[in-house]
Amino acid sequence: MSTDNEQTRIELIRSDDEEKYLLQSPREIRHLLASIVSGRALITAQIHPGNQSFLTALVGLVDDDQALLLDGSTEESINSRIESAVQITCITQLQNIRIQFNVDTPARTEFEGRPAFRALLPTAVLRLQRREFYRLQTPVTESVVCAIPDIGGSTVRPAEVRIIDISSGGIAVAVPPSNFNFEPHMEFSGCTLRLPDAEPINTRLVVKNLFRLVNRNGIEMMRAGCQFLDLPRNADNIIQRYILKIERTRNARERGNY
Repeated sequence: MSTDNEQTRIELIRSDDEEKYLLQSPREIRHLLASIVSGRALITAQIHPGNQSFLTALVGLVDDDQALLLDGSTEESINSRIESAVQITCITQLQNIRIQFNVDTPARTEFEGRPAFRALLPTAVLRLQRREFYRLQTPVTESVVCAIPDIGGSTVRPAEVRIIDISSGGIAVAVPPSNFNFEPHMEFSGCTLRLPDAEPINTRLVVKNLFRLVNRNGIEMMRAGCQFLDLPRNADNIIQRYILKIERTRNARERGNY
């Protein structure tokens, strides 16, 4: 699991299939948390208020499985911050599924002679499979954009939004801070996908979900997941060639051949 993914806090704002991402059944939440305990998955925990993070683990469920225990830190200064926290965001991964949940007002205790923190079980758990959420993340060094007309008709020139990730089925775009409204089920006609070294692709988009992403430095971004509609013939091949090119470049860079 990459550091960026560990440190990025994700909030589901709206989705046309919320149950796909949010687990809200108490029984299923207990089962999932127990799997995290048995799997000994490392957790990146973010302290709120503030942006400090620390590595921890879920060491067990207690009080008839109504509460959980988080491992404390070897640094007493961090334990003091945890004690005063209003909320802790826990981010981990289990069987290639990103798992994120919040716990409120952790109370200090001990577990096997070490500092630990008790909190009530979360009421909801966010689950994101890599293939559903991240797909191919576009390079920050390249201009990969999609021109989307203003559905309100107040502007003549389409807005160019940055593509965060892409697959043959759709894209995720960074929502502009103003002047644009993205909601699940909204459709945008006359969109133009602009990939490097390729002809523009005209398509129609439908918004499927909306997430808020907050990185470890507190920088916030809105992300809209969109599905392609009426993708032109051969456009899928153009997208796949672009994805393969980026993956080859990244693999070569990791091997030190680029």
